[in-house]
Amino acid sequence: MSPRDMARRVAHDIPDGSYVNLGIGLPTSVADVVPPDREIVYHSENGILGMGPAPASGTEDPELINAGKQPVTLLPGGAYFHHTDAFVMMRGGHLDITVLGAFQVSARGDLANWATDEASMPPAVGGAMDLAVGARRILVMTTHTTRDGRPKIVASCTYPLTAARVVHRIYTDLAVLDVEPDGLVVREMAPGLTAAQLREVTAAELRFGDDVAILQPA
Repeated sequence: MSPRDMARRVAHDIPDGSYVNLGIGLPTSVADVVPPDREIVYHSENGILGMGPAPASGTEDPELINAGKQPVTLLPGGAYFHHTDAFVMMRGGHLDITVLGAFQVSARGDLANWATDEASMPPAVGGAMDLAVGARRILVMTTHTTRDGRPKIVASCTYPLTAARVVHRIYTDLAVLDVEPDGLVVREMAPGLTAAQLREVTAAELRFGDDVAILQPA
């Protein structure tokens, strides 16, 4: 699935009326594909509530950006404020859902998304730790493997943890997986992908639901 298709699949699972934070990277695209029948209030840790989709080319406001320094829009009723207040919202349990990217996710829901062993990618935790433990539900949106084919879904994280046992559901370009008390359960798979092929690119034990659906954009 393409990144935009992944974003649509994530957006499909966000209930109407939710307060949601989108992490830097792939998750930011979720705000661009909100189903038309839903009102979702997007929060940005640099101080925005009511964030809208990316602006049309040529209409960008350099003073209205998200936490990843990307230009965004403000929906009617939206507001911007000091980032300290934004962190109070994150730490105070006021967010229903956080969608985060990941370098690794373990079979028990541990999240590693701020540091790797690559010198070209300096550590940058930002507000990830606050988001990972402050929201009621944590969704991860990531590619299933790294660019060189290494699995991101692992039995145990080898990178420094952002937070332990926090992830509820994982969305990748190959599958949708739930993190349950006894491990990972595959709920959806990309068209044409077999269970054996998915296991080959996953470094954690997988169980398959009784009615695994075909993963497709919502």
